[in-house]
Amino acid sequence: MEKDQGFSKLRSFFWPIHRVELKKFVPMAILFFFISFNYHILKILKDTLIITAPNSGAEVIPFLKVWAILPSAIGLTYLFTKLSRRFNRENIFYVMISIFLIFFTFFIFVLYPHNNFFNLNKTADFLSGVLPKGFKGLILIIRYWPFAIFYIMAEAWSTIMLSLLLWMFVVDVLSVSEAKRSYFFFGVARNSAGILAGILGHSLATRSALNFSNSSLFSFFGFNSSWDQAMAVFIIIIILCGLCIIFLYRYLHINLFPTRYLMGSDASNKGKQKITLKECISFAMKSKYVLYIAIIVLSYNVVINLTEVLWKSQVHELFPSALEFTKFSSKITYLIGIIAVISSFVISSNVVRKLGWRIAAILTPLTLIFTGFGFFYCIFVKKASIANATFNILGFSPLVLAVFFGALQNILARALKYTIFDDTKEMAFIPLSAEDKLKGKSAIDGIGSRLGKSGSSLIIQMLLMTFSSPMGASPFIFIVFALIMPVWIVSINRLSKKFEVAQRSIAS
Repeated sequence: MEKDQGFSKLRSFFWPIHRVELKKFVPMAILFFFISFNYHILKILKDTLIITAPNSGAEVIPFLKVWAILPSAIGLTYLFTKLSRRFNRENIFYVMISIFLIFFTFFIFVLYPHNNFFNLNKTADFLSGVLPKGFKGLILIIRYWPFAIFYIMAEAWSTIMLSLLLWMFVVDVLSVSEAKRSYFFFGVARNSAGILAGILGHSLATRSALNFSNSSLFSFFGFNSSWDQAMAVFIIIIILCGLCIIFLYRYLHINLFPTRYLMGSDASNKGKQKITLKECISFAMKSKYVLYIAIIVLSYNVVINLTEVLWKSQVHELFPSALEFTKFSSKITYLIGIIAVISSFVISSNVVRKLGWRIAAILTPLTLIFTGFGFFYCIFVKKASIANATFNILGFSPLVLAVFFGALQNILARALKYTIFDDTKEMAFIPLSAEDKLKGKSAIDGIGSRLGKSGSSLIIQMLLMTFSSPMGASPFIFIVFALIMPVWIVSINRLSKKFEVAQRSIAS
């Protein structure tokens, strides 16, 4: 248990930040806000685009995460390691964010308005006639390849900009002691962005449905429906936020961390590091410390992806149109933000300091166990022959309750992910050397998290080949869910012991 020096009990609980530290914590928190805001908006859009496309559905997501997301994550991580040999960490950030902003600009002004021209409908129709029904998700990726690329880049923003580059900056410049006191502050900023993104998403979708504009400017760029116009506004906001991110990042490096570019290397190298993708993966496999972090990350992503695909299939059934789906997704994002902000103050700001790293880290799997079992219970009852009679007594349809409990599970899982899970995971990297941080985070955040989602998606794909729908495969999804949980908890316990040793060695 860590004692807080210089704070009253009340301030230690709610605001363990020294006044002198605000000059660096505030701009860092604003940086978290903008990067997270784009993440939440992209999360709303990527699912809406691909799931609500004509004759599409949630079954496309497992195929995307195996055949598109994982290869792209490996490719972008390889690009990151290549850039590390030529640029310092600050300049790598500018190169990577420029790639995203250029793509989103090209997408909204070229690919999206003319997607009917770019879609490979004839090829997809041919494949539909020769491939089994279980390959529908793969065929949809081919048919709507512009939307699939957007999904890839939206996922990559989370992987590269948020998990890798932003958190690498934080773990480079803060100590373990500072992290324990400040991560809740960043969590509040990050999750406030989720609240604003949810409100904005719901507002834009509602106004677009009620107030369709026939302006010549929208027509000129090919935005001819209410959803098209909402999509254009979303992307323009993302691009503007991206420019603010570049400005803030530069400000931090000029005024607060001017020597950060030297981290991980000597002065003559100017921050360049000669690492390869192979070295990053090898390091993660050989170091037990980093391997336990990898298992924890893999476990979370496998579990959340398994349940999310099943839940989203129910959401699409209840909300089939793009605007309805967007409004519902925006409400979920808003609720996640609210609960995550509360969690940042009550849990993230206190549990690690008061009860220790292990207790804080174990909260996420325990929550997922309880909410996950509740969700699967609703799914199984929905499939049972007595479901209609049971739920009619309660006044709800089986579909509505399945969506509700799935939403509850997703909200709590995401809220904890954005606070206590990420905080404890990133804190575990701090005792490592600058070079080991780069290798470990490149392997885990660049590839490991996507590998977890892709591995679970591959499981779902194989089940879809047999059962044709996520609902049909739900019993087997539950079995995998139940097997992953003990592995996750054991890894937390073992990493906790190594983390405590690493902290003592730093202190001495």
